[in-house]
Amino acid sequence: MKKIVVIDGQGGRIGSSLVGRLKEEAKSGAACEIYAIGTNSIATAAMMKAGADFGATGENPTVVNCRDADIIVGPIGIVVADSLIGEVTPAMAVAIGQSAAEKVLLPINRCNNYIAGAEDLPVADLIEAATAHIKAALS
Repeated sequence: MKKIVVIDGQGGRIGSSLVGRLKEEAKSGAACEIYAIGTNSIATAAMMKAGADFGATGENPTVVNCRDADIIVGPIGIVVADSLIGEVTPAMAVAIGQSAAEKVLLPINRCNNYIAGAEDLPVADLIEAATAHIKAALS
């Protein structure tokens, strides 16, 4: 069974959308467990409400769950220390970056992060693309 770690902060809108779509895909046969890791309790609660299998909040759960994750997914800010309005600590960014997991990062051009060459798509389109990639990786 694959371990997918969804990491999000602020209100958890992106993370909860990802969790919801991944749970839909899991119903069609992709064997996975979804871990919701919020940088704050509001984000974690939103992802849990969307159907995550497990949830936790903060730096230590991020560090611990990135160790054995198969796939880590979230906005690109999760790999940049002090992003998401300061919610991503340096230890979190390092843990995500050093993880052997495949990283599926949504190119969200906010919080002083600009991804040159990335098309400025609606978040729903980015979530669809990320979900399709993860579905293929689980096959």
